[in-house]
Amino acid sequence: MMQKHPVCPERIRKVPKQFSQLDHRLVRDCYIEHCSHQAAALYLFLVTVADAQGLSYHSDNSISQRLGMDADTLVRARRNLIQIGLVAYKKPLHQVPALDIPRQTAKTDRRPASQLQSLGQILKQLAKEAS
Repeated sequence: MMQKHPVCPERIRKVPKQFSQLDHRLVRDCYIEHCSHQAAALYLFLVTVADAQGLSYHSDNSISQRLGMDADTLVRARRNLIQIGLVAYKKPLHQVPALDIPRQTAKTDRRPASQLQSLGQILKQLAKEAS
């Protein structure tokens, strides 16, 4: 097993007491794969400035200036985050919600429980279609 050693041992990260840590579910539940670079930058900013409830009142103008984004890019980035469930927004309030609910990759992937199939059923159906 490989031994890991910090590259900069004098700068080992400690999880801050405030809300601003990033949740590992961003990667594990594939949220990050659906973010544009601009959306990821906006998410990082909002997580960093949010209070303990995940709320931020930073204006679009302030966010645009700090991230070097024009207004249209900011709107697209926010829309991206809203669509994948990483941000809720009601002007002027942004909320970074908890990631307690696993991410659904697409609405078409959702089936009512009555339509769920076992792997065996799927394989039988594929075999029948192939013949």
